[in-house]
Amino acid sequence: MPREVDPKRTRKALRIVRKLAERGAAREEIDPKTGEVKDSPSGADYSTWENEFLGEVGQRLEKYGSAFHNLSKGRAEDALSLLQTQKLKEIAAKAKGKPRKPLRAKKPMRARRKD
Repeated sequence: MPREVDPKRTRKALRIVRKLAERGAAREEIDPKTGEVKDSPSGADYSTWENEFLGEVGQRLEKYGSAFHNLSKGRAEDALSLLQTQKLKEIAAKAKGKPRKPLRAKKPMRARRKD
């Protein structure tokens, strides 16, 4: 039985993914006066993994309405899992030129020794 995903959340996630993909594709722009191809300052320099991630998430959103199946990774009514949402935020920050710290595992707390 397919799960119910809020269509508004699906449209919002798909709009974000498409916008980020367009920013990555806009690495070159044509000068209307001279017709020269120049590097666009607004384009983002995504890695191949980020380009593939945006493409695959966009395809899943269009086909299924959701980009994840395992409900332990996010809420049932959301279109994106928690980790996918975090990665999209990191890619958006990279597109804006503001680096965002990636997720890291926290170090375990250790008992301090008394010497």
